[in-house]
Amino acid sequence: MGRSQSLPRGGDPRFGPGADDSGSTVLHVDMDAFFASVEVRRRPDLRGKPVVVGGVGPRGVVSSASYEARRYGVRSAMPTARARALCPHAVYLPPDLTRYAAASQAVMQIFRDVTPLVEPLSLDEAFLDVAGARRLFGSPVEVARLIRRRVAEEQKLTCSVGVGPSKFVAKLGSTRAKPDGLLVVPADRVLEFLHPLPVDALWGVGERSAEALRRLGLATVGDLAEAPLGMLRRAVGEASAAHLHELAWGRDPRPVSPEHVEKSIGAEVTFDVDVSDPREIRRALLALSEKVGVRLRRAGQVGRTVSIKVRLADFRTVSRSRTLGVPTDVSREVFDTAWALWAALDPGERIRLVGVRVEGLAEASGTPRQLTLGAPERGWREAEAAADAAAARFGRSVIGPASLLGMGGGDRREKPGRP
Repeated sequence: MGRSQSLPRGGDPRFGPGADDSGSTVLHVDMDAFFASVEVRRRPDLRGKPVVVGGVGPRGVVSSASYEARRYGVRSAMPTARARALCPHAVYLPPDLTRYAAASQAVMQIFRDVTPLVEPLSLDEAFLDVAGARRLFGSPVEVARLIRRRVAEEQKLTCSVGVGPSKFVAKLGSTRAKPDGLLVVPADRVLEFLHPLPVDALWGVGERSAEALRRLGLATVGDLAEAPLGMLRRAVGEASAAHLHELAWGRDPRPVSPEHVEKSIGAEVTFDVDVSDPREIRRALLALSEKVGVRLRRAGQVGRTVSIKVRLADFRTVSRSRTLGVPTDVSREVFDTAWALWAALDPGERIRLVGVRVEGLAEASGTPRQLTLGAPERGWREAEAAADAAAARFGRSVIGPASLLGMGGGDRREKPGRP
């Protein structure tokens, strides 16, 4: 998998994987030379060679360069003609965005197996808030190691992870962990980490701003932090001065924000051939309910209304719904309700498509659970939480929908036909 860590300033143990991460619950995960790495994964004969992905025409621009190519000075956003002059023996490939998007989706799914609080920045990087993942997966450093291991084992790619108390600090950490490394910035050592860095490490400091600041004698982040605001305003303007001053003191209050909040969560399947066998429809509803339950739990949501969608062979579409007494995120409860809705509908015709959806969503953390008299102390909710933890560690493929069927539910006469 490569290096287990990458530390600044000669391997400073203050920022190693053994550092105190109790107040550093934000991760920035950055894939290493992503486009180039995906191409090397596709063509193992390229391993160890300089690989450059980008426009190959006379006006092309480099999108990604392997670390072997970077040793020759090749960088992203560089004109391809300049890259060819620096490294003429590199392998130059046009981008395959469809392939990269598929790889990105698989990587982001690994992140979401750990926490619903994932904020993608691009195809190859994302912020994660793992404060709520401690109970299932351990400390932030343990979560970072888990993510790196799964990305390496399942996707044959490497990533670098910064662990910090804020988005800004975590991103700086991942930058200094590259390639294939892990760096931790403890909450009480942020200024020790920040202040020795060059001033252009701050977000918003480009080449021109850095040169203007250096002319004032502000070469490091620490220099900028101690500079009077009036001096900064003259160098970079009113708004930028305030922004950079806050960052230089490690202040970045922005939360990790997922892409959007869903109003409902559902899944559906279109059969290759129209079906009428109740056992096959039952298996489909079971698999769909399992997908919906997993998505609910990842998002930290519960829902009150379960609905099914049924499209008949003649393309007529019907739906039925039922509102539960208590919101749920339990796949088995979703399935039991969906199957009851189907049994009541019983169209008696061949089916093209079925779907399951849960609506009326609310935050799971703020929704009380109703205890059922005589219910076992541990039931489907605990079993599914354990399945989620196993899937996060070893991949969703190790947990199948059949795990939702047990002795406690469903029509016992259908046991031989269980999926």
